[in-house]
Amino acid sequence: MSSPGRPLPHDLLDDGERLTGEELAALQLDRLRATLRHAYDHVELYRKKFDAAGVGPDDCRSLADLARFPFTTKADLRDTYPFGMFAVPMSEVRRVHASSGTTGRPTVVGYTERDLSMWADVVARSIRAAGGRPGHKVHISYGYGLFTGGLGAHYGAERAGCTVIPASGGMTARQVQLILDFRPEIIMVTPSYMLTLLDEFEKQGVDPRSSSLEVGIFGAEPWTEEMRREIEERAGLHAVDIYGLSEVIGPGVAQECVETKDGLHVWEDHFLPEVVDPLTDEVLADGERGEIVFTSLTKEALPVIRYRTRDLTRLLPGTARPAFRRMEKVTGRCDDMIILRGVNVFPSQIEEIVLRTPGVAPHFRIRLTRQGRMDHMAVLVEARPDATPEERARATDTITAGVKDGVGVTVEVEVVDPETLERSVGKLKRVQDLRDR
Repeated sequence: MSSPGRPLPHDLLDDGERLTGEELAALQLDRLRATLRHAYDHVELYRKKFDAAGVGPDDCRSLADLARFPFTTKADLRDTYPFGMFAVPMSEVRRVHASSGTTGRPTVVGYTERDLSMWADVVARSIRAAGGRPGHKVHISYGYGLFTGGLGAHYGAERAGCTVIPASGGMTARQVQLILDFRPEIIMVTPSYMLTLLDEFEKQGVDPRSSSLEVGIFGAEPWTEEMRREIEERAGLHAVDIYGLSEVIGPGVAQECVETKDGLHVWEDHFLPEVVDPLTDEVLADGERGEIVFTSLTKEALPVIRYRTRDLTRLLPGTARPAFRRMEKVTGRCDDMIILRGVNVFPSQIEEIVLRTPGVAPHFRIRLTRQGRMDHMAVLVEARPDATPEERARATDTITAGVKDGVGVTVEVEVVDPETLERSVGKLKRVQDLRDR
């Protein structure tokens, strides 16, 4: 594995990673024009949206012209359920994935054979950027099935020349045993479930730092720099971020490079990013924070035009991969924001405070209720097993003061006994909203 601080050897970069800025821009425009034409000609919803906005594929003469085209939202995919957004006949679709559908109709995405190959390529590129090399063993704890995480990571790791251990989620004690027995160098998992695995190592009397793991590739949910430090210190590995969402492709849209760990390079030869103001829809300049929006450039079965992710971040110049811009680590979503007595609160703000507080574990939940006519927030945090009553009391005061001073709201903090909060085996749901009950 390349040491942090050293660039990846040039012979391990693929053709896309070797593009100059000028070459990338020319390729993007060619692919964007072809994608707009493909979507307009083969997807009724896009044809209607483009016509209503008074634009057509031929109106895109520069990358800046993309701002004239309408957005795509999750509601569009739900309204055309199940296959109304597909741009190829079903006979050309080789795989279907879907969201859980817990908040309504699931969003359904399809892949042609070429889509699957491109997906494997970008995940393989991501694994290499994270430090993975041919011959490494990759323990995959993302869920398999309709969720894109498990199979996306699986085929990408194989494309990268790695040996895949398809552990999936759950059976935590068995996963720890497999890591100890099979000795993988890389683990791909949600950061919250990695914390659960670390707890299990310690419960079994094993120091996680003694394991074979060298790199953790963490995604599928927002996580903070404080959580990175927690994982790296406890596990003795490099913790890097991977980004993706099923509507755009799945994991592999962007990846943090192990040599810099300074944000995720967007693979812009396949996915064109914009950042927009989530309230005004105005396109923001690089460096300004807003909602990231993606347009696919090479997808066949389900092209997406200006897809609104609801993820909040900003775009920055490339570093380890100079041609590709970086997106700052996503630590919040427009739809994760809690408005408590007029103050905007993100779970990631609470996480930062919890993770720097002595005496408590990195496991917490936010519970929202209504007391009379006022919203009330309670933060439940697990104590560390060796925390004394005095340390628990100090932690309560520290978190209460930290939220008041850093976020601007008063919350109730309860430090609960170890291992009393529900553990994550996939995407973690931090907030329990009981206000409508």
